[in-house]
Amino acid sequence: MENFKKADIYALNENPFKILDKDWMLITAIKDGQVNTMTASWGGFGILWNKPVAFIVIRPQRYTYEFVEAAERFSLSFFNETYRNALKLCGSKSGRDVEKIKLAKLTILNLPSGASAFSEARIIMDCRKLYVNDLRKDNFVEQNIPDLVYKNGDFHRLYIGEIETCWVNNL
Repeated sequence: MENFKKADIYALNENPFKILDKDWMLITAIKDGQVNTMTASWGGFGILWNKPVAFIVIRPQRYTYEFVEAAERFSLSFFNETYRNALKLCGSKSGRDVEKIKLAKLTILNLPSGASAFSEARIIMDCRKLYVNDLRKDNFVEQNIPDLVYKNGDFHRLYIGEIETCWVNNL
């Protein structure tokens, strides 16, 4: 944690649409002492229940789903462009099959909360799970989305986590 300092989430000068959709993130959680991560670009940030929150969505067939399900916490790690290939690898390989963190040449960073993230990240959001729910076909107002995005019926699970600590890399 020597290269990181706590940051006020309200003072971050980041465009949430850019860091999610264009830069991507790694969602990371721990299960049975093992760390797993996946690349994601869908999610968001806001204020809910008077708390700063992040929301993420994960399909049930993703290996990381099991980890986020089992954990009380998850982290979101954001990187600079030099890590694009690492993010591509973590989004295309499953931790069931390969040691993708090792293949991506990322270094696991243990956060004071007990969660894990990555030393190479430029921003880390350490989140405590608050709410979990499955997206359902019946709840879509725009009825064409399920047919376009969920052809296999593999609806995402929504997780809302309180952003308890934000870390910024000093490098």
